[in-house]
Amino acid sequence: MKTVEGFITACREKGLNVTYQRILIYKALFNMKTHPTAEEIYKAVLNEYPSISLATVYKTLETLAEHGLLSKVTELHDLARYDADTDPHHHLLCVRCRKVVDVYEDQFNNLPLPQNAGFQVQGYRIQFEGLCKECIIDTGDVVVEDAANAEAITFCGKAQA
Repeated sequence: MKTVEGFITACREKGLNVTYQRILIYKALFNMKTHPTAEEIYKAVLNEYPSISLATVYKTLETLAEHGLLSKVTELHDLARYDADTDPHHHLLCVRCRKVVDVYEDQFNNLPLPQNAGFQVQGYRIQFEGLCKECIIDTGDVVVEDAANAEAITFCGKAQA
C-alpha cells in the first residue's frame, strides 16, 4: 500500500469501512515517515479535521494494526510508534532520542523459524536498540568497531576498561 487508493482497497478487502477519519489518519502516518506516536498523528490530522478526538486516532491505529494495514513498531519508553510501511523490514531504535529507522536487509527476512511443538510462528520483527549517530555525537560517546581490541571504550560518557 503505497497510495491512498491502495489503502482503501486493502480496507475493503479486510472488510473494514472506509471512513474519512481512517483515510486522514493513514495519510498523516504515511506522509510523516518518522514512525510517529498516536499523539503526533493526532496533531497532524487536527488541521484538516478539527473535531477528531485523540481517542478516535488511538482506536483507528489499533484497528488498522490488528488488520495488518499498518504496523505497531514498538512500545519503546511506553509510547507505541506506528509505521505505514507493511513491507518486510526491521527497525533500529535510539534509546535516547527515540528515533526509529527502517532496516531493509533481506538477510533478516529469511531467518529459520523455530519449530517448537504446539506453536505456529506467524511472523517476526527484529528490533535493534542503541544510540543513533546524533546522540553519540551529542553525548561525546565513542563508537568502537572492534571493542575486543580496544584499550578502553567510552559509553554514555564514561570510560570502560
